[in-house]
Amino acid sequence: MIAKDVKQINTTALAYMGDAVYEVYIRKHVMETGQVNADKLHFMSVPYVKAEGQARAVKSIINGFLTEEETALVKRARNHRSASKPRNANPIDYKLATAFEALIGYLYLCGNIERMEEVIEKAIGVIEKK
Repeated sequence: MIAKDVKQINTTALAYMGDAVYEVYIRKHVMETGQVNADKLHFMSVPYVKAEGQARAVKSIINGFLTEEETALVKRARNHRSASKPRNANPIDYKLATAFEALIGYLYLCGNIERMEEVIEKAIGVIEKK
């Protein structure tokens, strides 16, 4: 897709794509530990994919690490009014996590894979520090 076209996509749709892409990267990350039991792999991935972890990561990277364009997208996605309600997260973390996923989806759809991987690596580092 052309970046100009991607900018027209609703942030909820970007988050939908970003959620899927991020999930694949996290699954790969936890599999690199050498664990082969699927239940344990799932348990290991939870801190990375739950709203609380993603919210902590995006709060950490929004100032100084993200470009102006990325920051604007995160803020737009965070402020987007959503019809869905979080089931297992507080509403603020949920909005921030959705914004993080929108950023991942945006970078992926723009074909900016190298930058997307930098953002994911940084998020993983923040989540692992806890």
